[in-house]
Amino acid sequence: MKKLFGQIIKFGAVGFLCFFIDYFIMVALTELAGIPSFVSSACSYTISTVVNYILSITVVFDADKEANKTAQFAVFVILSLIGLGINQLMMWAGTSWLEGLMGRNSALAAYARYAYMVVKIFATAVVMVYNFITRKIFIEKH
Repeated sequence: MKKLFGQIIKFGAVGFLCFFIDYFIMVALTELAGIPSFVSSACSYTISTVVNYILSITVVFDADKEANKTAQFAVFVILSLIGLGINQLMMWAGTSWLEGLMGRNSALAAYARYAYMVVKIFATAVVMVYNFITRKIFIEKH
């Protein structure tokens, strides 16, 4: 139980770092480069996933050192693609819903274009739980 708690803390720290990488890149691509948030969110998620993989196998999980690294990375990529799908679905649905809700309120209408920033926080939380569970099952040495 103590080991699990330690992993959760480490995973949280790694997740926190990767969230900032993901969020900063998404906002920069959207606000500075003019890339649609749906596209910038996918790009930023991909970059933060690579950082997360490196930190997950070196810091968080007791990865099997004898495992085939190519196969291990392939599993990580597949799990991450599912996570990306969850992220993108939440970004699309959540942003559409929140923009519509804010657009109907005259006091909030001017801020509707920033709805993606709020939705990203919730999408990240959901994907983080998914990532911890699946990586614990598939990456950690049993």
